[in-house]
Amino acid sequence: VQLQASGGGSVQAGESLRLSCAASGSGISIDAMGWHRQAPGKERELVAGITSGGTTNYADSVKGRFTISRDNAKNTVYLQMNSLKPEDTAVYYCRLTGHDYNSYGERSEYGFWGQGTQVTVSS
Repeated sequence: VQLQASGGGSVQAGESLRLSCAASGSGISIDAMGWHRQAPGKERELVAGITSGGTTNYADSVKGRFTISRDNAKNTVYLQMNSLKPEDTAVYYCRLTGHDYNSYGERSEYGFWGQGTQVTVSS
């Protein structure tokens, strides 16, 4: 599985950006997709996630401002980021988790990261 992220950029505080992440390749069932971010000197953190069934979760810091959505037919996840703040500045990474079964019915779990996309918010 390969993940291709796009949509990052530089904006002013209060503006919006939309990130996209398309998954290609096959062979596994996708359980969830999401976005993480890592600011300089900080650990990578979950921003938002969405399961194959549509259940979403968000970091408290982005609730009410960011919206994650997913097009299952296109294996693409989107992150609409509104009312951006300087503290949202980070490299944003797409994440996919999934599973498959071997011929014995044994389940294997997988996780994949996309390349990061830079989001910079100026005050």
